[in-house]
Amino acid sequence: MPGRYGVPSDPDYEERLAEFEARIQRGEKIEPGDWMPEEYRRQLIRMISQHAHSEVVGMLPEGAWITRAPSLKRKMILIAKVQDEAGHGQYLYHAAETLGISREAMLEALLSGRAKYSSIFNYPTLTWADVGVIGWLVDGAAIKNQTMLAACSYGPYSRAMVRICAEETFHHKQGKEMVLLYAKGSPKQRQMVQDAINRWWWPALMMMGPHDKDSPNTEILVRWGIKTKTNDQVRQEFINEHAPEILDAGLSIPDPQLRYDERTGNWLHGPINWDEFWQVVGGSGPMNKERLEARRKAHAEGAWVREALAAYAARQLRATVAV
Repeated sequence: MPGRYGVPSDPDYEERLAEFEARIQRGEKIEPGDWMPEEYRRQLIRMISQHAHSEVVGMLPEGAWITRAPSLKRKMILIAKVQDEAGHGQYLYHAAETLGISREAMLEALLSGRAKYSSIFNYPTLTWADVGVIGWLVDGAAIKNQTMLAACSYGPYSRAMVRICAEETFHHKQGKEMVLLYAKGSPKQRQMVQDAINRWWWPALMMMGPHDKDSPNTEILVRWGIKTKTNDQVRQEFINEHAPEILDAGLSIPDPQLRYDERTGNWLHGPINWDEFWQVVGGSGPMNKERLEARRKAHAEGAWVREALAAYAARQLRATVAV
């Protein structure tokens, strides 16, 4: 009997695939108990687990600044934000588990270096201004991707993204508020925030992934409604929103070829250094080694928590059986 996850060698694969794609065309959500192509499941696990890892690793660059926040207000905002990112990781790991993969398997893939996370978290946070620029640009880029994913054809991922987008919107606003405040501040504050923009602008553009022509997964992801826009489309939306806002704040963008195109209504950018992108993705970024070591250390030191939870769950099960 054919399984829940279809492969092309199944006798009824083509018929079921047609029904599956018709559902997506009608805007229906695919739910965990539904039939789906194995490739659809594989792509979702790859994307959702990578997204979950990014949320968890993404706590590290900003978490390092909690003790050095310049005021109690900023400290409270940053603590809340880092907590949000941890929660996002939990939502997403749970969404991926509905596809039949265990959380332990996903974490093992991360800790062993086999799984990827967003390349941008392999850059260092050198000054307090980086916290604001990450909120404005990095979370701004994330929102563009995540808003698109909230319309994803897979129900659990789509619903997780709705809540995550609401919280990321807060992160984006606090980052923008910080940057605009420092842009109006002392010459030293302006220099500090401009330096941060200079370092984060290009990595933020790379967050959306390689150009469409170099993205082998984009075609099938769009066909099956996992993504509703391509990498280049989302990147263009990000530039169109953020470039004029940065310039209006009296700050500059480190791209001498950036210009507004009257004909298309788009802000056109210069060439992206994709060699740098692939080096960071491949593990040779400025902070790849440190980020992974930090996650391994946290995982090892949290072993007692996992053991306590397992012992509690076993005790609850025994009590239920006894009743």
